[in-house]
Amino acid sequence: MSKSMLSLKYLTRLCCGRTCFQLGQSVSSFSTSRNHQTNDTTHFTRGSHSSTIGKWLLLVFPIGGVVLGTWQVQRKKWKLGLIKKLEERTTSNPQPFPDDLAKLKYLEYYPLVVKGKFDHSKEFLIQPRSLIEANSKPDIDAGSLFSVKKNNVGAQVITPFHLDGSTLVILINRGYVPRERRDPQTRLEGQIEQSVEVTGLLRHTEKRPPLSPRNIPGKNHWVYKDLDEMAAASGASPILLDALYDSNALPFAPIGGQTRVTLRDEHLSYIVTWYGLAVVTGIVWYRHFIMR
Repeated sequence: MSKSMLSLKYLTRLCCGRTCFQLGQSVSSFSTSRNHQTNDTTHFTRGSHSSTIGKWLLLVFPIGGVVLGTWQVQRKKWKLGLIKKLEERTTSNPQPFPDDLAKLKYLEYYPLVVKGKFDHSKEFLIQPRSLIEANSKPDIDAGSLFSVKKNNVGAQVITPFHLDGSTLVILINRGYVPRERRDPQTRLEGQIEQSVEVTGLLRHTEKRPPLSPRNIPGKNHWVYKDLDEMAAASGASPILLDALYDSNALPFAPIGGQTRVTLRDEHLSYIVTWYGLAVVTGIVWYRHFIMR
């Protein structure tokens, strides 16, 4: 083979090698560029997906505010209906004490009439208690947190009451006495001995108020009206009537009409709070995700 042929063959191989190398570099560069574009697209897609999820998750706040606000509207309607129902019960016409004691379960806050005698030797003092001013209507408090709002603090007198013509003994909340009249010896004129007719609102047992001390029956210390404890201590049945106010009561007798029904109606503030939260968070969401 001649030298010219060898040179030509060598040059051909060299050119082909360079061309392939450049082509390889071009392919590699194109592949790298495509990879970068793919990674950027993937990153953008992931970021967009996360943003969409966050967008709809944050919509929970305004929707939740509307739901809770609407729920509080329904609660307020229920509370107003309950207050009206109690007013109707407490102002209804008095009815005789039922022979069937099972009916008492459905008669709370209804006025009942009983006739019999007090057993003053076993009376209880529920204290401290403030005076509810003389009124024919019970005090239905729809907004306060504490029941004691006045400075004239004293006690309520709970006395066993033997029903005429029956062996049944119930409890009657005769009413309020001031601090200086808690001792029965200071109000002997008001300690009725003969048979008497009493009209009172039927009450069920009280639960111990939060943070309140417990009753101590052994020391005759009573803070709330636990009818089972009182019945066990006095031998009476766990049935209580709150005597109505009597303008003709004897001197120094307890002042009746001491029924206080405390129903906290704070639903309006909750309605404003939840709907306000819905409006504010809704505006923020709209401006951030829709108007952007």
